[in-house]
Amino acid sequence: MKTSARNQFRGTVQAVRKGAVNADVILDLGDGAQICANITNEAVEELGLKPGRAALALIKASMVLLSPDPNIKISARSRLSGTVSAVIHGSVNCEVKLRLRAGRTIAAIITEEALQELELAVGRPCTALIKASHVLMAVDE
Repeated sequence: MKTSARNQFRGTVQAVRKGAVNADVILDLGDGAQICANITNEAVEELGLKPGRAALALIKASMVLLSPDPNIKISARSRLSGTVSAVIHGSVNCEVKLRLRAGRTIAAIITEEALQELELAVGRPCTALIKASHVLMAVDE
């Protein structure tokens, strides 16, 4: 599968918590890292998502928020902490890459102004924050 989503994380479904319309799907990435996706119950059924099932989380880089404070209070359900490994500058926006545990990387697109305000630079600790509704789920057939 090819996709334009810069961030793709393979993992194992740890839990599925169904509501009336949507469900929270917790994807265990290993090394204590998790991603929470909020998708429709219909999608859960069509993808066959249940604990133990291998799945893929897809997240566009523009949907990733960054904070140098790993304990920031925010409604984003997924937190992936790491170290800034690269910054690619543009005229308005930049791409920031974080090196996570187990050699994983997550990319975020933020403004140059935000980069300066947050004082992010290569080697600095940083946390990626992702809302559950911004995560797409996929499975291999």
